[in-house]
Amino acid sequence: MTTEVTPTEKYLEVQRSAEFAGLRRKLRNFVFPMTIAFFLWYALYVLLSAYARGFMSVKLIGNINVALLLGLLQFVSTFVIAWYYSRFAAKEIDPIADKINADLTAGAAARADAAAPARSDDAPETDQEAAK
Repeated sequence: MTTEVTPTEKYLEVQRSAEFAGLRRKLRNFVFPMTIAFFLWYALYVLLSAYARGFMSVKLIGNINVALLLGLLQFVSTFVIAWYYSRFAAKEIDPIADKINADLTAGAAARADAAAPARSDDAPETDQEAAK
């Protein structure tokens, strides 16, 4: 009698694997520092707006002052981080995740093939053929 591995057990096995732990570590090593850097950048903008009004109101060109420039740079930095993460994920995260997924689905397909009853070549293909 063969013991069947449930999907839950298989997912837990993948979660405990060194490969998955490495994937999570790589992701954390990118996400946490980037999040902290962006938060500090945003907090600097808020603090300067609240406590350095004279500095923030310095006009640079025409009516464009430091506050407006830093505010616009908040948007630019958001897009740069998103672009950088996209590159990072495509190069570092996705190949590992794809391999883990392929191993998981290959294992599921192999178990399904092993569990399927053997079929002879002369067996009817459909119920309609069986009725003939």
